[in-house]
Amino acid sequence: MATHITEQRVLDTRDYLPAFPMVVLQILQTLDDPEGSLSLLSSQVETDAVIAARVLSLCNRAAGSQGRATVNNVFTALSLVGMARVREAAITIKMASFMQDFSPASAQEYYWTHSLACAVCGVEVAHYTHADVSVDASLIACLLHDVGQLWLLRFEPEGLKAALQAAEDRDVEIDVTERELFGVDHATIGSWLARSWGLSADICKGIAFHHAPAQGLPEPLVAVVHVSEVLNHALNLAHARRSHVRTISEACCELLGMDWGDDSHSLFGRIEARSRHAFAPYLSEA
Repeated sequence: MATHITEQRVLDTRDYLPAFPMVVLQILQTLDDPEGSLSLLSSQVETDAVIAARVLSLCNRAAGSQGRATVNNVFTALSLVGMARVREAAITIKMASFMQDFSPASAQEYYWTHSLACAVCGVEVAHYTHADVSVDASLIACLLHDVGQLWLLRFEPEGLKAALQAAEDRDVEIDVTERELFGVDHATIGSWLARSWGLSADICKGIAFHHAPAQGLPEPLVAVVHVSEVLNHALNLAHARRSHVRTISEACCELLGMDWGDDSHSLFGRIEARSRHAFAPYLSEA
């Protein structure tokens, strides 16, 4: 019999978990700061050798293809690559390292590729919609949407195994059997963790309600995470052995302005193109 899980129990385990990457929080704070600038982002990037190397690599690959000289300065690289692309690279690199430290070794590949595939969809959906939603917040919320399941895998592995088996046997969503066994589902656990790390209310809601978006609307980030996970399963971007195509919320689609007509084909094309290039660099350089 699995144990009933409370928020306090989850928060009491934080000392046994890796620290959330501060540079991600700093980047998010920069987005909300009207004084945020290229020089501030440059100083944040320069404090992390892995991110700095990645940014210089991005810039110099582009420079080489255009016949420009090699760039060795982070500020110059940022100005050439662009702030949006650098923020995305920095967030994904640090989140890859964080989530791989968070995950048991046996589950790292599946959970990271699934989360990254969802994030690929999230970034493109955030670009596609006219709703007021941050691309960077979408990236983080999608990367973290299943972090509660990683917590269960770490602290309640047998219970999670039972929940997964019950969900498959009964052909129901995993959150249903999690609530039966634990009194709470992985989405809620993930939102508790996200709030404890100082992430914004919209990110916490996006994580909390990705299985039950009606409870989180009209927050647009809830719609982005929900739609992105459905697209991830439908397109099977992570090449899972069993891809569960879930029912998509009509209310979420309406909020995001998604009508699935001819315009959606360009969205699918961008998602598939981005996914082809997303996995290898981040897994090898994280």
